[in-house]
Amino acid sequence: MKEEILRILKNVHEAKEPIEINDMLGFTTAEEYRALEESLEELVNEFIIYKTKKEKYILVKNCPSIKIGRLTVNKKGYGFVILEKEDDLYIASDNLNGAIHDDVVLAEIIRNGVKKEGRVLKILKREINDMVGEIIVKDNQMLIDLDDDKKDIELVLKKESLVNCVPGHKVVVRLDKELGKKKYLASVKRILGHKDDPGVDILSIAYKYAIETEFNEDVLKELDSVPTEVRDNELQGRRDLTDKMIFTIDGAHTKDIDDAISLEMEDNLYVLGVHIADVSHYVKENTALGDAAYERGTSCYLADTVIPMIPHKLSNGICSLNEGVFRLTMSCVMKINASGKIVSYDIFPSYIKSRKKMTYEAVNDILMRDQVSEGYEEFVLTLKKMNELAHILRKEKESRGYIDFNIDEAEVIQDESGRAIDIIKREREDGEVLIEDFMIAANETVASHIYNMDLPFIYRVHGTPNSEKIDDFVNLVKLLGYELQTRVTDLTPVTMQKLLYELSGKPEFSILSSMLLRSMKKAEYSKENIGHFGLGSKAYTHFTSPIRRFPDLTVHRLLKKYLVENDLSMSTISYYDNALVEIAEHSSEKEVGSVNAERDVMDMKMAEYMESHIGEVYDGMISTVTNFGFFVELPNLVEGLVHVSTLKGDFFTYVPEKLALIGNNTKKQYRVGDRLCVKVVSASKQTAMIDFEIVKEDSTDGNQK
Repeated sequence: MKEEILRILKNVHEAKEPIEINDMLGFTTAEEYRALEESLEELVNEFIIYKTKKEKYILVKNCPSIKIGRLTVNKKGYGFVILEKEDDLYIASDNLNGAIHDDVVLAEIIRNGVKKEGRVLKILKREINDMVGEIIVKDNQMLIDLDDDKKDIELVLKKESLVNCVPGHKVVVRLDKELGKKKYLASVKRILGHKDDPGVDILSIAYKYAIETEFNEDVLKELDSVPTEVRDNELQGRRDLTDKMIFTIDGAHTKDIDDAISLEMEDNLYVLGVHIADVSHYVKENTALGDAAYERGTSCYLADTVIPMIPHKLSNGICSLNEGVFRLTMSCVMKINASGKIVSYDIFPSYIKSRKKMTYEAVNDILMRDQVSEGYEEFVLTLKKMNELAHILRKEKESRGYIDFNIDEAEVIQDESGRAIDIIKREREDGEVLIEDFMIAANETVASHIYNMDLPFIYRVHGTPNSEKIDDFVNLVKLLGYELQTRVTDLTPVTMQKLLYELSGKPEFSILSSMLLRSMKKAEYSKENIGHFGLGSKAYTHFTSPIRRFPDLTVHRLLKKYLVENDLSMSTISYYDNALVEIAEHSSEKEVGSVNAERDVMDMKMAEYMESHIGEVYDGMISTVTNFGFFVELPNLVEGLVHVSTLKGDFFTYVPEKLALIGNNTKKQYRVGDRLCVKVVSASKQTAMIDFEIVKEDSTDGNQK
């Protein structure tokens, strides 16, 4: 019956009454009509058919104004319904209709304009995992104040689970039973510590995103068999590269070192070696270690706290390419001409002994300031030759459309107790760019090699942006008073590159660059190779960080299977043809969770830092405008809200098509890119919110961070 209904409604684009569908199907009996009604309701419950208020039915996919997707809500109060193969649907806070973060919802488009806006009609599915909160006392009763204020629910805690809990404890709670629409019976699953204990704030955010901080007993047992040093028998079948000048370049505090590099000259060719830790030698499929790596998907870097994908004995020990010790690696050695073209390459298992653990700071001093730190003397010529090659590779990438959004990143400086004492912009000089360029070259080489072999593989893909989103962005730029020469009728990487270049001299460039990036699709993992738009690459993968990313570990396993073991059997190909779909999807999901956790930690630490700067005055720029106010970004990337209720002299209304708050009487506008002088009036680490008020407009006074 269901198949017949779907078949008959496939090309119907107007909602039909049950009797009309009955006639279309040619049913004549009361029994058939009752069966039709039951089937229609089942299809409605399966979110395949939409039932209107007038009790008419239409396929969801045939109703252009109706969308189904997962709702994501941010701390600013509004949300988006995430839709496949089309732009996400913006939902204002007053149109959430009781929906909370992560609900699957039925939504209706209410406005098509600069951005597509909708409202939630119905909550279709609610999945709530373990949650984190603080134990508080109210009316002599222990309650929990949830950290995630996007989850608008009430929890009733089992008394027996509160043993050993005290007010101020941060705890993980498990939802045991639904008591009502937004009411649940819950129990304390784990006490994380007191909210004022060092590290508990970050731990709380990790658990909020289901990021496990401890490994289970099976993993710990397997660790006993992991060696602390490379054994002689493990070197067999590998190419000995210990005589090469190979070294690593990382942050000063990095302990999990994935990649090492080397460079030699062969006539007029650069011979670049990228040597990556062979994690797959120790973390194998169908083991406790392998399963744990898969479940975690990625390491998480939350301020100065690292939650590793694999245990520290591996990530900081036997797998890390530490200075002066033998390590197992997978090498990609590329011969590159003066134009930046890779003319030949070799991918093979190897072992190395890193000559030096270099830091970006010391390398940048050599490359950019001609200052040589002690212990770096013998590497100076090689580093400068590497920088020469990096500039050649960058120029070659740019010629095909590589897009550098040049997005600033913030870094948190903390004291010994873990409290934020400063927020600074992360420096990105030639050393960082050099490593990025070399890793991209290796990733492209590995991806292209397997793609040309037509074998199952996992790619890092980035699709062509939606033309409507780019048009909306161009319209925004025009609203700011800029006339663009770049035509975006043909969406290619080169087009986006030209657009960014044209904007690069504008005062609002940092904001506009971020907005253009958000207008593009997100990069993700996929078994299907559609290329990487942002890199202008026809084939791209992640090969260079197997200590901290599961897709990279998977790539290493595949390289060994195909190139070392030469296993191209139908059973192997069939297995990976199926398995890689799930691996790619799961890895993409875990990446999103990690990125969200990193964002929340940064927001929380920024608010913590600003708690000690209340009353201070700063210059800033409007970065986002909403119906409840606008957010101002300071030079150190801290962002705070100027609430609409604090704006004086008029009543201001949000006008979406202009992305502006406009005064009803004065017509005064507050738009993205406007510069303001603001005062910090409040900041809360607990809510991760910072509030500003305008001091004066278009000011050049104020503190500069």
